[in-house]
Amino acid sequence: MCGIVGFVNGNARRAEREILENMNRCIVHRGPDEDGFFVRENVALAMRRLAIIDLKGGQQPIFNEDRTKAIVFNGEIYNFQELKKDLEARGHRFYTNCDTEVIVHLYDEYGADCVQHLRGMFAFAIWDETDKSLFVARDRVGKKPLLYSHQPNGDLIFGSEFTAVLAHPNISREVDFNAIDSYLSYLCVPTPQTAFRQIRKLEPAHWLRWKDGKIETKRYWLPDFSRKIKISEEEAIEETTRIVREATKMRLISEVPLGAFLSGGVDSSTVVALMAQEDSKPVKTFSIGFEEQDFSELKYAKIVADHVGAEYNEFIVKPNALEILPELVAHYGEPYADSSAIPTYYVSKETRNFVTVALNGDGGDESFAGYERHAAMKIAELYHRVPSIARKLFVETPINLFPTSELKKSRVRDAKRFLQAANLPKTERYYRWMSTFNRTAKQEAYTKEFSEKVAAQNASHFLDQWFAKANGSGILDATLLTDQMTYLPNDLLVKVDIASMAVSLEARSPFLDHKVIEFAASLPENIKMKGFETKSLLKKVAARLVPKEVIYRRKMGFGVPIGNWFRGEMKNFVKDVLLSENSLKRGIVKPEIMEKYVNEHTKAEKDHTFQIWTLLMLELWFRHFIDG
Repeated sequence: MCGIVGFVNGNARRAEREILENMNRCIVHRGPDEDGFFVRENVALAMRRLAIIDLKGGQQPIFNEDRTKAIVFNGEIYNFQELKKDLEARGHRFYTNCDTEVIVHLYDEYGADCVQHLRGMFAFAIWDETDKSLFVARDRVGKKPLLYSHQPNGDLIFGSEFTAVLAHPNISREVDFNAIDSYLSYLCVPTPQTAFRQIRKLEPAHWLRWKDGKIETKRYWLPDFSRKIKISEEEAIEETTRIVREATKMRLISEVPLGAFLSGGVDSSTVVALMAQEDSKPVKTFSIGFEEQDFSELKYAKIVADHVGAEYNEFIVKPNALEILPELVAHYGEPYADSSAIPTYYVSKETRNFVTVALNGDGGDESFAGYERHAAMKIAELYHRVPSIARKLFVETPINLFPTSELKKSRVRDAKRFLQAANLPKTERYYRWMSTFNRTAKQEAYTKEFSEKVAAQNASHFLDQWFAKANGSGILDATLLTDQMTYLPNDLLVKVDIASMAVSLEARSPFLDHKVIEFAASLPENIKMKGFETKSLLKKVAARLVPKEVIYRRKMGFGVPIGNWFRGEMKNFVKDVLLSENSLKRGIVKPEIMEKYVNEHTKAEKDHTFQIWTLLMLELWFRHFIDG
């Protein structure tokens, strides 16, 4: 595990090592153990290493046998030993015991198709001296990041994080305002956009080849929801357990201390239970919670740890922890407003005091239908079949008669939110439930100047293609594919990668193994979700591993009580930032709307938690990266 940077000059200009060193210095936190450099004529590659496998022999860059190809690599390949045996049988000779060398030999053997053989998380770059080309690839689900800039003169600049790419003198900090509009919808900037006009993200499951100043990109993998298998529920439980167990076991390969995040939810509890069955020593687990009990799952995490005989460690996040906001803004590099980045950063930081590698439960919801919106999308399809006059007379009018509080969660409030989007087409419905600022909110909030800048963009178009590609699938599978291609790589995986690597911790995710994802895609919808019960299959798997009281309860997620903090300890901070002269003159949100959000929320008149947090993180990003 590490971070990578590099560039290749398109007009044969000699590569400057000093530039490369400056870029690499920006990602020391991703790999504190050592660095490595490759500079030859017009190409420059570098990396920072967090040593996990082959501690003595895995120094990069690593070469093929005749040293015509050099690789820098970020990630872990869990089937590398199996691949190495096959390559040796084909005549390849190795000089290390690390997974990195396997990739460069695979490239020698299969070219661009080398990625098809890899089971793991990765972002890597290979310089091929024989044809003067650079081959760059990213793993199937987007666990490992890769940013790049293709310059007008043919130069290609890339890196694992924004600060590294921005350290190259040819990169402009000009803002992409369409990306800011997207961010205000999704809490993050969706791939391939970034907040910087000159920088793009290589999409998950894509490779990029540079040659003679030109680039081509290609998708090499997509889960197929159309090929359904015939399977009983009992067989599905057994096969799901087997394949998740296999994925978990593969991720226990390490020459350094290893543990697990344990939230007390279905996914992380399943992973910890399977880890405990594979290791005779107690699994080291790490959990985080809040003083506000409505947001804390520590009780359930402790039950799981005790049940499987794991070592339990817990930590409490308090409002004063938000002093690390400037650090988070700097690490994420572009606006990012998933507030669960705060506890993720803190649990990573505390975990790093004990281990170097931590497994987690990421990805279970997106493959096995774990979100309430998955049930809501399904219910809405049935709701559409009811005549509109009956919907209005017997459902919508009675529900709207019930009073709800702006400040308290309730089933009535959930029902009203459901009805606001249930009558919309499926893409619009999903967009409405996923967005912080939907179209109506943007019309109210945006200044005329900003509205004109982004008038040509429709933020929901990032979703359209995936619902279209799920053509023929049911609404549940279409929603799962859209989650896997948008919410998962753009939000959740960015959160965990940046928060964990900021403290030099490697995070591994068994549910994100592509074999697990492909198997889940092949399951009939009514196996994954029985009726309207979210994650019904995976709950049955988990119920055979941990106590049922942990499994059969309402999903809490990884929420953060920031709405309460904005009325308490963070009240003055929010006002100082969002109601400052610079913020109100930013030209994105109307000053009177900004004041409305802050004043109504801090006075407990309305709940504007998500709007305030999204705008707060945007303003802090502008101050750090644009204003200087």
